[in-house]
Amino acid sequence: MSPEESNKQRVRDFFAAMNAGDVPTIVAAYADDGYLWTMGGTLISGRFSKAQIQGAAGQIYEVFPQGIQFTLDALTAEGERVAVEAHSQGRHVSGKLYTNEYHFLFEFRDGKLAVLKEYMDTERVTDILCGGQRPPQLADA
Repeated sequence: MSPEESNKQRVRDFFAAMNAGDVPTIVAAYADDGYLWTMGGTLISGRFSKAQIQGAAGQIYEVFPQGIQFTLDALTAEGERVAVEAHSQGRHVSGKLYTNEYHFLFEFRDGKLAVLKEYMDTERVTDILCGGQRPPQLADA
């Protein structure tokens, strides 16, 4: 199997763990110095270390008690990078249906996730996941 195909399979396995709410597998996918970078200016945006991911990953499943499902629409791999187009759907604890569309960029090193960049519709994140609240510096702008 080529490195690109191996990395695409790692991405598929990562999303299978996400869909199953398997936090230990999600965390184990990251290199010790790996991180998640969620784009935008929302309450959940920023750069998160593996330790921060481990501490907070389970919280997403608390706000989606019936789970959240990600569907992979397209994967493109080159070397250690895999670009992913995806969409999600889940019922938030507020009762609202949360859907979003994403672009993820996975960067691997030695078979582990070194960097995961997440791009999505930040207005949907703010409206549903953050209950309409924005970080203070953006709320006043």
